[in-house]
Amino acid sequence: MPIAITIGGILILFLLIARFKLNAFIAFILVSLFVGIGNKMKVLEIVDSIQTGLGKTLGGLILILGLGAMLGKLVADSGAAQRITTKLVEKFGKKNIQWAVVLTGFIVGIPMFYTVGFVILIPLVFTVAAATGLPLIYVGLPMLASLSVTHGYLPPHPAPTGIAVMFKADIGKTLLYGIIVAIPAIIVAGPIFTRTIKNVKATPLKEFLNPKVLTEEEMPSTLTSILTALLPVILIGISAVINVLLPDGNTFKEVALILGNPVIAMLISVLVAIYTLGLARGKKMKELMDSVSGAVSGITMVLLIIAGAGALKEVLIDSGVSEYIGAMLKGSAISPLILAWLIATVIRVCVGSATVAGLTAAGIALPLLGGSDVSPELMVLAIGSGSLMLSHVNDGGFWLYKEYFNLSVKDTLKTWTVMETTVGVMGLIGVLILDLFI
Repeated sequence: MPIAITIGGILILFLLIARFKLNAFIAFILVSLFVGIGNKMKVLEIVDSIQTGLGKTLGGLILILGLGAMLGKLVADSGAAQRITTKLVEKFGKKNIQWAVVLTGFIVGIPMFYTVGFVILIPLVFTVAAATGLPLIYVGLPMLASLSVTHGYLPPHPAPTGIAVMFKADIGKTLLYGIIVAIPAIIVAGPIFTRTIKNVKATPLKEFLNPKVLTEEEMPSTLTSILTALLPVILIGISAVINVLLPDGNTFKEVALILGNPVIAMLISVLVAIYTLGLARGKKMKELMDSVSGAVSGITMVLLIIAGAGALKEVLIDSGVSEYIGAMLKGSAISPLILAWLIATVIRVCVGSATVAGLTAAGIALPLLGGSDVSPELMVLAIGSGSLMLSHVNDGGFWLYKEYFNLSVKDTLKTWTVMETTVGVMGLIGVLILDLFI
């Protein structure tokens, strides 16, 4: 019965979001009530669980996501993203243009939300394609593969960070393992796959073809742009490596762990960006603060949706459903990593949103960790990979890509959907290989 109630709740969640277009946060709260009542919880108990879930989830996320949004906005507005793109294209040349845009997408995609990175980089992709005479899909899709992978796999993006909080996974290790898994996934889904679809003709709409491009003087230097954009990754990554190499009690290790704490790393990065990308280049503090304020207001709904997923997770735990599922799956011969990936894939296909799919799957798959020795960091990556699978017409990213590249639905399915599926499958393969060594 608990399984039937949970499946019914998830189906209702799918219908409310995909069919009736109800706001995802409201849908999560309604489904949390349904699941709780169906499992014989009292209404006020359910409300308490919802409030607890909201608090636990936002408590671990709001600082990271808020600061991440600020950093992304500063990187975008300052021209640092444009500088990184143009310099890489210049260095790589036409022959290796795909690797330039792949690296650009990866660097810019880590501190930026997917949609922000897409909107900032796509006009530059159009310019590069026009200047080199190469097919637009051939140039653009590898960059989107990088953006997609960073969005689904790597903190400080919402879903992987939220899932890491739920599974009590180490953010530094998740980032480190995620980069290892991301590299082959991007190569296969980007440069290798796109060489098979050169015949798909994309023609960007006129309104997207003439974006404002900053002049050389208006942009920060290449070194400043790259170091500022990647500073949180550098701090968290160094901390993760030092944590493995040095013994407990070592002073240097303790300092590194403080600086590599995701909240501290993001705070330091934002403060550095305010100076290097703003004050040092003659911008006024008020202008910079207005910019970061706008960035935070833009992620309010993202935070609420993530909190809603946390509320459903808490109801699943408090009602005993998670324990029941965990006991039922305990003797399964299937790896918890594969099961978690499958759960995320099914939800992704039905709901569309990778963030919603990942966070919902995490709540359902949480009990799978209980009786296993699987790394929680790999569970985060398995769910993140599944959450990117089979993007189609109920995914906002599908339509964003289709409209900007001016493609038919059929060609969008042949290119975008296959790319996203390749990313998801490669992610699972990478996780399973890493599991052999961790």
